[in-house]
Amino acid sequence: METADYGGIVIIGDGRVGGALAELHARVLAPAHGPVTLLGRHDRQHEALARGGAAPILVAVRNDDLDGLLTSVPASRRADLVLVQNGMLRPWLASRELEVTRGLLFFAVPRKGARPEPGGRSPLHGRHAGLVAGWLSALGLPAEEVPRRAFAELELEKLIWNSAFGLLCERFEAAVGVIVERERETLAALARELMIVGRLGLSLPPAGERERAALVESLCSYSRSIPDYRGAVKEWRWRNGWFVDEARQRSIATPVHARLLAETGHPAGGA
Repeated sequence: METADYGGIVIIGDGRVGGALAELHARVLAPAHGPVTLLGRHDRQHEALARGGAAPILVAVRNDDLDGLLTSVPASRRADLVLVQNGMLRPWLASRELEVTRGLLFFAVPRKGARPEPGGRSPLHGRHAGLVAGWLSALGLPAEEVPRRAFAELELEKLIWNSAFGLLCERFEAAVGVIVERERETLAALARELMIVGRLGLSLPPAGERERAALVESLCSYSRSIPDYRGAVKEWRWRNGWFVDEARQRSIATPVHARLLAETGHPAGGA
């Protein structure tokens, strides 16, 4: 891994995450490796990216902004994209025939201008996974390159956490810590449904009872670390909506998910 390449990294998206990473790099690594390039999602990116060789392009924009952003990335540079968004990106990637580096960020940036708060180790997979993992680690944000199967497992777990707790926080009007303490039975039933659908959707082998119990405990453990966080159902097509569509296509009953969606006024039928 060539640490000298850290200065060639491009970040698209100057919001909470992108801005925080650029600022942290400027303080920690820029003196030795040079600055990263930070571009806003509305900046004219084509010329800057065309000059960038083969350095990673870390994309820190909202999921719904990905289509517009892709049009500004030269075709010759799209293989250098590093997507770190939450949610199920695979259908979108497949429809655009993209092979990119993927990452799941396990650190928090509570507000724009705040310093990143390390959480777990952020996994990455793909062409630039090793370089970006080394860069994040050098910034004090633990990260690692992982195999495809391991990434899929972690991707599904994070998707279930976002989808399940977003829905339960709305339904019970409570933060994640309260959900863990008071609604664990409902959480376990919901997580089991989403796990069955998700593993089929990602072509992962079925989970046994031990794996299902371990998933619920992992979801609860993470929630206990941020007990005051209150989620919501959002980014429908990338989160809960993906589970609804997959379940319908595969004729899998998800009564708990459907009931909770109906009780919170969301389209259980996937409208």
